[in-house]
Amino acid sequence: MTVEVESKMLDKPEQTTQAPSAAGDDVAKFRAAVIAKLTYAVGKNPAAASDRDWFLATAFATRDRIVDRWVTSTRQTYSEGRKRVYYLSLEFLIGRLLFDALTNLEMLETVRAALGDLGVDLDRLRQVEPDAALGNGGLGRLAACFMDSMATLSIAAYGYGIRYDHGLFRQVIKNGWQQEYPEDWLSFGNPWEFERPEVTYDVGFGGSVEAVALGGDRKKQVWHPAEQVEAVAYDTPIVGWRGRHVNTLRLWSARAADPLRLDAFNQGDHVGALVDQVKAEAISKVLYPSDATPAGQELRLRQEYFFTAASLHDLMRRHVDTFGDVRSLPDKVSIQLNDTHPSIAVAELMRVLLDEHDIEWAQAWDITNRTISYTNHTLLPEALETWPVPLMERVLPRHMQIIYLINALHLEAVRKEFPGDDALLSSVSLIQEDHGRRVRMGNLAFLGSHSINGVAALHSELMKTTVFKDFYRLYPERMNNKTNGITFRRWLNEANPGLTALLVDVCGPEVLDDPAALKKLEAHAGETALHDRLAAVRRQNKVALARLIRDRLDIKVNPGALFDVQIKRIHEYKRQLLNVLETIALYDAMRANPAKAWAPRVKIFSGKAAASYHMAKLIIKLANDVAKVVNDDPTVRDLLKVVFLPNYNVSLAEVIIPAADLSEQISTAGMEASGTGNMKMALNGALTIGTLDGANVEIKEHVGDDNIFIFGLTAEQVEKRRIAGIDEAAAIAASPHLGEVLDAVGAGVFSPDEPDRYKPLVDALRHHDYFLVTPDFDSYWDTQRLVDAKWNDRPAWWTSSAINTANMGWFSSDRTISEYARDIWHVPVLQTR
Repeated sequence: MTVEVESKMLDKPEQTTQAPSAAGDDVAKFRAAVIAKLTYAVGKNPAAASDRDWFLATAFATRDRIVDRWVTSTRQTYSEGRKRVYYLSLEFLIGRLLFDALTNLEMLETVRAALGDLGVDLDRLRQVEPDAALGNGGLGRLAACFMDSMATLSIAAYGYGIRYDHGLFRQVIKNGWQQEYPEDWLSFGNPWEFERPEVTYDVGFGGSVEAVALGGDRKKQVWHPAEQVEAVAYDTPIVGWRGRHVNTLRLWSARAADPLRLDAFNQGDHVGALVDQVKAEAISKVLYPSDATPAGQELRLRQEYFFTAASLHDLMRRHVDTFGDVRSLPDKVSIQLNDTHPSIAVAELMRVLLDEHDIEWAQAWDITNRTISYTNHTLLPEALETWPVPLMERVLPRHMQIIYLINALHLEAVRKEFPGDDALLSSVSLIQEDHGRRVRMGNLAFLGSHSINGVAALHSELMKTTVFKDFYRLYPERMNNKTNGITFRRWLNEANPGLTALLVDVCGPEVLDDPAALKKLEAHAGETALHDRLAAVRRQNKVALARLIRDRLDIKVNPGALFDVQIKRIHEYKRQLLNVLETIALYDAMRANPAKAWAPRVKIFSGKAAASYHMAKLIIKLANDVAKVVNDDPTVRDLLKVVFLPNYNVSLAEVIIPAADLSEQISTAGMEASGTGNMKMALNGALTIGTLDGANVEIKEHVGDDNIFIFGLTAEQVEKRRIAGIDEAAAIAASPHLGEVLDAVGAGVFSPDEPDRYKPLVDALRHHDYFLVTPDFDSYWDTQRLVDAKWNDRPAWWTSSAINTANMGWFSSDRTISEYARDIWHVPVLQTR
C-alpha cells in the first residue's frame, strides 16, 4: 500500500504570530498571495474575475497558511509517537470553511483589509462558498464541532467519513410541500480538500468464504469477495483555535476498479459497459439514500461498510508502519464510533486481526474491545439499526461468520452467569429472532466497545433503563455520560461578532480562550446599560434575518417582534406540530381579543424531513398553509407572522441563531438524546422554552429556573402515560383551545383546496398520540403566555438573556472533548488558556 502521504510532505517552518506593527506587511503579503492564486491557480485576470474566482483565490491562499501548520502538527505526532484518536462518523456537517479557517488562524481582519485593497468584499465572498452537504443535523454538526475541539486541544486525531457527491438533498418548498433535489456543493470543486489518488483501498462485497487448512486442527477462513470497490482518500485540514494544531478530516470516495467494461463497450453496449462504475460510485453519491426498498437497504449497508473498512485499513496501515505490531493497537489507537452507523467496525476489526494478521480469537477480541468505544445518540429503537440476516450473509459473508461466533461466545457466558433467563438471552443477543431474523448493530457496537456513552445526563440514565437495560445489567462499568457541547469559535465568534465584541469588552479578552470567563457577565446581568447593548446587538442580527426572510420568501417581518425559533430536523418526536397548533390557537385568540397586550411574534421554522417520512412532510405543509393564512390576514398585522425557511443548513443557522429571542426545544420528554441547537441559541442569549428532555435538563441547572421556560410531562410521566393508553379524546375535550384548533385543521380551514388533507394527522392526535402532543398542549400554551409576560417586561427579559449567555461556558465542545480524552481515549490535551 502507499507510503504515508503526511510523512512525504516537505519540511516547512512553523508560522509564528507576528507583532501588531507587522500588520501592514501581513496585509500586503496576503494581497500578493491572493493575486498569485487568482492568476496561477484559478487562471483569471483580476479585471475579469467573478466573486467565485476571488473566493477560490482567497481560499487557496488561506489553505497555504494552513498547510504549514498541518505539516508541523503531523510531524510532531509522528516524532512523539503519540496515541491517535480516529473518529468514525457517517456525517460531518462542517458548513462553510473560509470564515472558520480565518477566525481560527486569527487572520480575519488581515484578509478583509487585503481584499478591500483589491476592491473585493470579504463578506460577499462568504456567501459564494457552498455549504459542505455532508450531514443531516445534530449528529453531523456535533462531529464537526468535535473535530474543531480536537484540533484546538492538540489531540492527534483523524475524522473519517464519506465524501458524498451530493450529500443530503436540497430542500425546495413548492406550494407548501417539501421537494427534494440533489445538493450540488461540489459542482465548482472544493478548494479546501487535497485528493490523495495514491491512498486507495479495495473494499470487498459478497462472494464466499473458504476454510483453508493450516495443519493439524487449525483452519484459516479466507474471504473471496465477488466485487471490489476502490476507496479513494480526500483530505481536508481542520484548524484548531489560534492555529496551534491542525488535524485531518479524511473522506472516502467510491470508484470502480475498472472505469468501464471495454469488451461490452466495443460490442455496442455503451450503457451496460458502465454498470459496474455506476454501482460502485452510488456508494458515495448521496447521504442517507432511502431505505424503503431492498435495494435502498443494501446501499445503506454498503455505504456503512465501505467507509468503515477503508478507515480501518488506513489506520491499521499507519499503525503498523509506525509501531510495527498490531498487538499494541489499544495503546496507540482509540476508535470512536459516532452513533450506530459505523458499528460494523467491530466485526471488521476482528476480521482484519484474525484473517490478515493471524491473531488468535481471544487476543483479537481483547484488542478490538480495548480499542473501540461507542457513542449512542438515540433512544428510538428504530434508530438502532438492524439488518436482515440474509442481506448481511449475501453482502458480508465473512462478517456474519464472525458475528455468529461473537454472539455464541457471548450468550454462552451470559447463560453461565444467569442460567434459565431466556428473556435476558433474547434481549442481549446480536440476532433478533422475531419478525424475521436481523442483526442488531447497536448490540454489536455495545458488546465490542470498552466504553459506551450517552450525550446528556438524562439520556445516559435512560439508556440504562431502556435500549441497553440488559446490557447495563451485564456491563455496568462500561456505561458513562459525555454531555454534548458546541464550538464557541463558530457559534459565537463567527456567527455573532457583535455579541463577541461586547463579551470581550465586559468579560475581558480571556473569554476567547476560556469559556468559563463568560461567567463574569452575570455580575452585570441586571444593568440597564448592558441591556441596551445586548438589545442593540440582537436588533442588528434580527434586521439581517428579516432581510433574508424578505429576500427569500417575500415576507416582511417586524424586527421589534419576539423571534420565536424552532430549527431542527422535522420529526414527530421533535414536535414541530405542537408549535404549529399553538400558533393556530394564538392566531385565533389574537383575532378574538386584538386589544390584549400580546407580545408581537415571528414564528420561524426551518428543517428537512426525510424523503420517505410522509407525516413529517405533512407537518411542513401544515406550517406553510398556516403561514399563508396568518400572513395574509390584516387583522393580526404585525402581531403574528409565520415563516418556514427552506433548505436549512449550517450557514442559514448562523444567521437565524444570533437573531433568536426564544429557542423552541419541545421534544417529547425522554426522546431527545441531547440537542445542541438549545446550547447555540442559549449561548447567543435566547431564552429556552422546552421540556425536561436531553440537555435542557442541564441547561436549566446552569441558568436557573427563572431563566428558562419548562413545561410538560417528564420522561417518567411520559412512560406512565403510554402504559395507561394514548387515546387522548378526554385531554382534548378538557382543553380550552385544542379542540377548536383540531376541528379547524381537520375541517380544512387551512386547506380549503383539499379539506381532508390533514385528517390523518388529526385522527392520529385524537386516538394514537404516541408523541403526546395533546396532553402537553395546555401546559405549552400557558408557558407561552409566561413568555409573553416576560417579553413585555424588558429588564426581566434582558437580565435572563444575559444570565443565559453567562452560564453557557460549560457547554463548550472543548469541555466535552477533554472528558472523552481523559475518561475514554486516555490522551493528553492542550489547555486553550
